Amino acid sequence: MVYPDLSTKLLSDGFYSACDPEVSFDPTHILFAGKRTPDDRWSIYEAAIDGSSVRQVISRTTDCRSPGYQATLFVLASPEPWYQLTFVSSEKNVLNECGVGPAMSLYSCKLDGSAVRRLTFNLSSDMDPFIMPDGRLLFAAWQRVRLDRGPLGRVALFGVNIDGADYAAFCTDEGERIKHMPCVTTKGLAVFVEAGSVPWDGSGRLACVDLRRPLHSYRPITRDCDGLFHSPSPLPDGTVLVSRRSADGSDTHGVYRLDPYTGQFELIFDSPDYHDIQAKAVYPRAKPDGRSSVVAEEDPNGKLYCLNVYICDPSASSGQALENREWLPVGEVVRLRVLEGIAIKIQNSKFNIQNFVPLAQRRILGEINVEKDGSFNIEVPANTPIELQTLDADGMALRSCGWIWAKNHEPRGCIGCHEDGELTPENVLVSAVTRPSIKLTLPAERRRTVDFRRDVMPIIAQRCARCHAEAEATPRLTPEVSPVTSTGGKGLFNRSYESLVAAGNQAGYGKYVDPGRARTSPLIWHIFGRNTSRPWDETFGPQRVRQMPPTGSSVLTEDEKRTFIEWIDMGALWDGIPGPENPPAYEARSPSRGPDRPGGGEQ
Repeated sequence: MVYPDLSTKLLSDGFYSACDPEVSFDPTHILFAGKRTPDDRWSIYEAAIDGSSVRQVISRTTDCRSPGYQATLFVLASPEPWYQLTFVSSEKNVLNECGVGPAMSLYSCKLDGSAVRRLTFNLSSDMDPFIMPDGRLLFAAWQRVRLDRGPLGRVALFGVNIDGADYAAFCTDEGERIKHMPCVTTKGLAVFVEAGSVPWDGSGRLACVDLRRPLHSYRPITRDCDGLFHSPSPLPDGTVLVSRRSADGSDTHGVYRLDPYTGQFELIFDSPDYHDIQAKAVYPRAKPDGRSSVVAEEDPNGKLYCLNVYICDPSASSGQALENREWLPVGEVVRLRVLEGIAIKIQNSKFNIQNFVPLAQRRILGEINVEKDGSFNIEVPANTPIELQTLDADGMALRSCGWIWAKNHEPRGCIGCHEDGELTPENVLVSAVTRPSIKLTLPAERRRTVDFRRDVMPIIAQRCARCHAEAEATPRLTPEVSPVTSTGGKGLFNRSYESLVAAGNQAGYGKYVDPGRARTSPLIWHIFGRNTSRPWDETFGPQRVRQMPPTGSSVLTEDEKRTFIEWIDMGALWDGIPGPENPPAYEARSPSRGPDRPGGGEQ
């Protein structure tokens, strides 16, 4: 605690380490993360504002960090609303998509530590939650679902209800690649730290967006010459407390008051022997709005519906922005593929040792026909990472989303595909919502997977290796299935896989295969004899492509082509989680296929 006369008092006496303070709205109490001994897990504690009356709120087998007070939550079955806390934690032995640390998620519990509930289901990590005036949580989310953003993806800002429902983009691709440590000022600005790559302490420049239009109001606040900033927090007059140090590392963090409208800052407190970070002012604050919840834990499923996949935001920098509506005419989207993301477990970490394809394992929950008006309506397993892919007539993904989910019993909807979520859609009753949701809720053991070793390699051995096994052939494809020892693969993959997934000259683009995007992969171009990229892709062009197998040889069947497409669209993995013992043949992909079959779902 720092008093007005700059005298200080240690509040976490008796703890080996303490961090992430959060002052209650009254303000009579403080939440923090602490460990009493070096070997302890981080746990959540609450104390009186003077550091007395310390009590442990929550302790798990994994670290708990970044606690925060919520407002009230209410459900119809409860006689009265209750207060909750937010914190960040992980599931035991679950790694992030890079396999280098735990996958962090947002959690909630009651003030006494009971009723722990996981709120977010991102396979990489979610962090830095901040309660907004409307009662929703603003937080930073690490996303790696698309490699064309670079091998580490991006960290963007999202919002979610305090029951985990209504997850939505808040500030994504505008500005720098990494955005985190958000806070909301008393004058309606969301201020955050951003950087192209972060130093050891996570510091960077400051930027902001307006709460009334966060997707389209991005504005930088500070410049590189102003120094590096860390952990902003609001003050009553609309300014923020923020820690700052020089960019050259010649000094330590001090605490400053900064005006987000002018970028001017003044020193408040600095202990030159320490980094002073995570400053929070002690003053009464208005409680955020309470929230109601439709989440019902007894329902194992949730629903996802879309009004029109052809509605999009032309200015959204999603890597696939449709600036020309003629690029994706009505009727171009034929089907929807629904993928389940599989978390990496420590005991299965071999799935993450991928020198070439650092993407998470996926299983197919199902494929359905999209309605003529662009709508769809599906039921999926709740609390499950989901990726949606709209498909063309060849089964290639046209557009893909990041990891989303539906909570138990939640009817989660969107306007379109990467649409402007700040605009109201036309008042139209779409076809898909006039009928029951198509169930894509197969048990895990019946969800189909596609990988190279089991599904693609037999096709290569039979159809491709005869010509491509020669030493001068490119790419070199041999019939051997077993992994071979080489400098690049270290004995993990066979020669054919190493050849096909060799890195290209640009991040996210391979020499022959772009993991997650079959349409931009040269391998697919040769299989179809044309550049299958779309006008919004950097690889789009009219150049002629030599078809393989060449004229005079037997061409690949539609089933074999589809196997290559699905393998790449699902991440181009070498070896995946086994699928059903007897998966249905591709010939079963007809409009009459039932919703209980892998890959099906039409009604």
